[in-house]
Amino acid sequence: MSQINVSNLTFGYEGSFDNIFENVSFSVDTDWKLGFAGRNGKGKTTFLKLLLGKYPYQGNITASTCFDYFPYSIREENRSKPAAEFIEDLKPGCEQWRVFCEMDKLGLEGDLLYRSFASLSFGEQTKLLLAVLFSGENDFLLLDEPTNHLDQESREMVKAYLKEKKGFILVSHDRDLLDACIDHILVLNRKSIEVQSGNFSSWEENKRRKDAFARRENEKHRKTVRKLKEAAGQSRKWADKNEASKIGYDPVKEHDRPMRDYIGGKTKKLQSRVKQMEKRVEREIREQEGLLQDIEEIQALKMTPLKYHKERLAAAKGYGLEFPGGGKVLFKELDFEIIQGERIFLTGKNGQGKSTLLKMLLEKATGIPQFGNSSRPEERGELKTASGLVISYVSQDTSFLEGSIREFCRERGLEESLFCAVLCQLDMDRGQFGKNIEDFSEGQKKKVLLAASLLTPAHLYVWDEPLNYIDVFSRMQIEDLLLKYNPTLLAVEHDVRFRERIATRTITLESHEMCTENCL
Repeated sequence: MSQINVSNLTFGYEGSFDNIFENVSFSVDTDWKLGFAGRNGKGKTTFLKLLLGKYPYQGNITASTCFDYFPYSIREENRSKPAAEFIEDLKPGCEQWRVFCEMDKLGLEGDLLYRSFASLSFGEQTKLLLAVLFSGENDFLLLDEPTNHLDQESREMVKAYLKEKKGFILVSHDRDLLDACIDHILVLNRKSIEVQSGNFSSWEENKRRKDAFARRENEKHRKTVRKLKEAAGQSRKWADKNEASKIGYDPVKEHDRPMRDYIGGKTKKLQSRVKQMEKRVEREIREQEGLLQDIEEIQALKMTPLKYHKERLAAAKGYGLEFPGGGKVLFKELDFEIIQGERIFLTGKNGQGKSTLLKMLLEKATGIPQFGNSSRPEERGELKTASGLVISYVSQDTSFLEGSIREFCRERGLEESLFCAVLCQLDMDRGQFGKNIEDFSEGQKKKVLLAASLLTPAHLYVWDEPLNYIDVFSRMQIEDLLLKYNPTLLAVEHDVRFRERIATRTITLESHEMCTENCL
């Protein structure tokens, strides 16, 4: 058993106005299964990289353990190669037979290790890299959103693996994963850092009670301050009135009137009372300060779904996709309809064609090619979309985002001030708006795509893993938004709790058949 000790840590990126960490101190035990949560951009990934010694910082971080970090960074020249050729670069000393063992646990076929890495789906890439990570034995793992892009079955496998692991730090916004795997949680609040025993749900309940107490205390202090200010104001009026009564005083003609010395003494007492009240007001205000500093105020979002003149927006009949030349069959004999007002979620294993189906639907509706340089699969059966259908699309890939927010808005035809207002509602700091989007955190990049989609009036919203890297509080915002405005939605999303709350129907893609399930 050892500890990771953080003492007076201060760190800020060069050119940034504010430090991410300011004189932060805490300790964690390497035997803990530690969950790490907080809003996007608060410094979770940054802290993991500070543990790895990636950046210079002020203060001290001491640890007597070896770290391994996920996700691995894949060099561009390696993406066209099979993973077998570069896993030694990712994890020195990595043995292929151990990787094969972990691939089997994660439900991967062994041949994926010898296929071009770029040809694999995002989920297959993630699982393959997790197999490399898990092939070690004694490393203390720093896991940064390890289940992004993973299907539900794979998430369950990762969950089962982490349950058996001795100690790690897990950055995740997946509430189900955190509840299942961790026994301690480290949270970056708005103005403070706290470490608690328990899982995410226990922390959330404690925070709810703490926030409720802070609000009650704040309201009590506000009432006290208001009453003290009113009393001080009244005493000040009395003092001024009493002092004014000395004017025009004639002791000969007004012998029955109080003497000036008496009046002055009374005024002095009243003024002293005013000063005491003002000091109490200042003390109450100081005690009030900080009570609400960590409260998460989740703001209501808006969207403007369009009404289509027909109920049926799209339909598939006997539809299937497979790679050309007798390649892999993604799915076949798919029959479904998208009816206005439905919120349909696609489920299925990684590589089953969920994202490909979304792209095909988008291509047919807009006439814009969606596959670029990648191989376009061959179609079987038919997939039709309503004429003039307007679709708002969120891609799971954020790597194409670059340039300023102003340039992004100009390209998308969005009003910049309104776009920035939505980002602020999603808890992005305005200080970020001066940066290029490629310098944003992954969660912030995803919020850029979501904000653009929310500002785009559409008949159908097509979202491909919209919650990857998105913090828990923003997920709750989006849940409330969808339930309020009831847009027609076709989505791929592996967050179980989100899907259970939002979906009206699920469609499960399989190689040989398609299953549908009504959720509401």
